[in-house]
Amino acid sequence: MSKVLVGPFNRVEGDLEITLETADNRVSEARVNSPLYRGFETMLVGKAPYDAMVYTPRICGICSVSQSVGAARALADISKLEIPENGQLCTNLVLANENMADLLTHFYLFFMPDFARESYRGQPWFTSAEARFKAVKGTAHQEVLPARAKFLNLMGILAGKWPHSLSIQPGGTAKPIEPQERIRLLTLLGEFRSFLEQTLFGDDLERIAEISSTEQLQQWSEEADWQSSDLRRFLHISQSLALDTLGRATDQFMSYGNYPLDGTAFFKRGTYFGDQAGDLAVSSITEDVSHGWMESDTPRHPIRGRTVPTLQNEEAYSWCKAPRLGNQVVEVGAIARQAINGNPLVMDLIAKQGANVHSRIVARLLELALVIPQMQRWAKAIDPSEPFCNTAKLPKEGEGAGLLEAARGSLGHWVTLENGMIKNYQIIAPTTWNFSPRDANQQPGALEQALENTPLDSEETAQSVAVQHVVRSFDPCMVCTVH
Repeated sequence: MSKVLVGPFNRVEGDLEITLETADNRVSEARVNSPLYRGFETMLVGKAPYDAMVYTPRICGICSVSQSVGAARALADISKLEIPENGQLCTNLVLANENMADLLTHFYLFFMPDFARESYRGQPWFTSAEARFKAVKGTAHQEVLPARAKFLNLMGILAGKWPHSLSIQPGGTAKPIEPQERIRLLTLLGEFRSFLEQTLFGDDLERIAEISSTEQLQQWSEEADWQSSDLRRFLHISQSLALDTLGRATDQFMSYGNYPLDGTAFFKRGTYFGDQAGDLAVSSITEDVSHGWMESDTPRHPIRGRTVPTLQNEEAYSWCKAPRLGNQVVEVGAIARQAINGNPLVMDLIAKQGANVHSRIVARLLELALVIPQMQRWAKAIDPSEPFCNTAKLPKEGEGAGLLEAARGSLGHWVTLENGMIKNYQIIAPTTWNFSPRDANQQPGALEQALENTPLDSEETAQSVAVQHVVRSFDPCMVCTVH
């Protein structure tokens, strides 16, 4: 048995290190370290409540809207503000704009370039993958980056700027949409949809969304040459490398639900354990700090959470806390959202092989096919003559929670006010759930479990492509992880 440190990782937002214990060229145990402490929770203590709307978007430059929505919903929960329909529609559009851009970025810029590595030069598909996905030089980058940039023009129309917009507010959105702007939104969405249908999928979005089983997905992939679309390229490579055998974790999933409109969420809130969907008891969420560089404490619900950093914890190996749901490790992300929402393809993928590298990527791409048509419907429903935002004075005392789904999974903001100021602010980001350290019961986090039994390249253990695939399948955002 030997031990090896993997990291720092490239093409990951923030800092990440992983210590692997290995035996017989496989991972026997993994410990995931978030080495950068950021302290936004501590910064917010003593600040005016609306300062959270300025501070929290700066947690991350690529998912700042998600943090804005979390803060806005937490404050709205305290003030009991009702959001007008236009405000709900525009908030959904802004959040979906960022989330879909993130899903696209992950696939093309973070995940697929690993198949252009020299380790795969002997594969029959390597020449094609290298020409298409090689970092910076691949033809995909030349097509994807302009399409992504144009898609993010929605953010300018809806929110004024990106990142760190201030248009998201507890009562809705501060930027009204004019009739001509609504036409521009629909035009941009139509152009991005065309890019997806022609380049990523090679098929209509509705047809992709209707695929309901692994057999149908296989049949669809064989209808045309494997190089005819980027999804087919991924499916061909994934089958060649048996990516569905890599990276299985808990098969226990959680989602806060997403994109609410008039009391109904486009993606449901809930849990999915084994093959059973269930309700989500938010009250059963706790944070364990037994293996984090935090002052010793019993597991607490985040509304009573404490963030007191220390280097004196001898059991610690990460700045990340260990969130748990009813003392259980759960995985969050697109695959969790779609399982809980009852998507038949994702449920079939999980039933046959669980959550793994292959099924996580399929779930992300499927979400693009599901959400873009819905964004078109939301844009059409905007009524420029109606209000976009309500206002109300915050009480001096109160507690609130803002729960949503960022691209990478469940994001929660919990805030307590006292004497008109923030007394406590706690954040649990998606990667905090997925990349948590062990808890007091010695349960490894989701990624730590997913890495166990991963095969290693005997000549380059520290840069094993299999380890890279497992880690990137979760799409980590480390700068959101530790506060």
